[in-house]
Amino acid sequence: MNYKETIDTLYRQLPAYHRIGKAAYKSNLNNILALDEYLKHPHRKYKTIHVAGTNGKGSVSHLIASILQEAGYRTGLYTSPHLRDFRERIKVNGKPIKKRSVVEFVKRHSEFIGSLNPSFFEITVAMAFNHFEASNVEIAVIEVGLGGRLDSTNIITPLLSIITNIGHDHMDLLGNTIEMVATEKAGIIKNNIPVVVGETQDKIKDIFIARASEAGSEIFFADQNFTCFLESYDYTNGSRGFTITDNRSDRLFEGRIPLAGDYQSKNLQALAQVFYLLKDVLKITDSNLIKGIRKVVRNTGLFGRWQVLGHNPLIICDTGHNREGLDYVIQQLKSIPKTKLRCVIGFVTDKDLGLVLPLFPADAYYYFTKASVPRALHENDLMKEACKYKLKGERYPNVSEAMKAAKNDAVGTDVIFIGGSTFIVAEVI
Repeated sequence: MNYKETIDTLYRQLPAYHRIGKAAYKSNLNNILALDEYLKHPHRKYKTIHVAGTNGKGSVSHLIASILQEAGYRTGLYTSPHLRDFRERIKVNGKPIKKRSVVEFVKRHSEFIGSLNPSFFEITVAMAFNHFEASNVEIAVIEVGLGGRLDSTNIITPLLSIITNIGHDHMDLLGNTIEMVATEKAGIIKNNIPVVVGETQDKIKDIFIARASEAGSEIFFADQNFTCFLESYDYTNGSRGFTITDNRSDRLFEGRIPLAGDYQSKNLQALAQVFYLLKDVLKITDSNLIKGIRKVVRNTGLFGRWQVLGHNPLIICDTGHNREGLDYVIQQLKSIPKTKLRCVIGFVTDKDLGLVLPLFPADAYYYFTKASVPRALHENDLMKEACKYKLKGERYPNVSEAMKAAKNDAVGTDVIFIGGSTFIVAEVI
């Protein structure tokens, strides 16, 4: 099989959450443990850092990887989902796994894979861990896929565990309260391994404190120790200045970040706490931190985080897709001077639209559409729900037609936003 045939086979034969939703979710670690034993525990051959959370975990993972690369480490990075190509999930020093390596992994282990009947995600995690060993990485940044306690990545023993924040996402699988979601994500906290929590959230902070205490792990709430200020964003520049202050010493870190979303201030606070804990252990310098932040897109190939795709009209996409993530994005959109905001949006069928649609402004114009994945919510259903919140617009059967219409309607002083679902952004990028 060639690469395309191999990927098609994985999608066709293995249940994939990003395509079919909760039917692909495995509520235990049995398969990944079996795969790990079969592959002779590749993740034990290098150091790891584990990153969970509802929002920001992708950005934080890429930022950490970029800093490690600047410090001279051969760095693995595992993230999900991908936007354009499956290989984005598995990178070494910013370079995606080669197509040949994907094909050879599936071919070499096809008999065992067939006997185990794993999920798409379980195979991907195993492939990543194996590839990092084969590539002689020194340290790998591992992003949790969904939840934490039962996520396939949760077989590692990292140098550090990170939980960026907790929000309203995947509550059909992780629990129908924020407390239940937090308990699942706290499952990545390991015995005697420090844990960083990005945001102090009153309703759930005690859950993390209790789990860390039970594990004998020191816990750090980043927003209590660090404060980040972002300069106003010049949309023609492509980056923002930042200042991070260590609240305990008034020490300052200043630089620029190419990820221009307002929400990055919280991610930079978490990153500063991570730097503080690892700088002596891994011999990371202030310069590595500042350069790693500035070069994160170049070093890691990160896409879709408040990404500017065009000017006149200004076209912005963002992969935020839950209430907390979208709230930040929409507030920032409202702050941009413009004649008209035009939103190309689509969602997946298991999204609680009652949580997210009220966030969108009624004075914008909407292009309701769907991505080309089985989980995509039909544009007719989306438009019907949107009408309940006085969101007006037209429906389009695919993202391409929706984007074409938005561009045709727009004048140079308008803003076009693309989002609602990672899959909508993926098709535009």
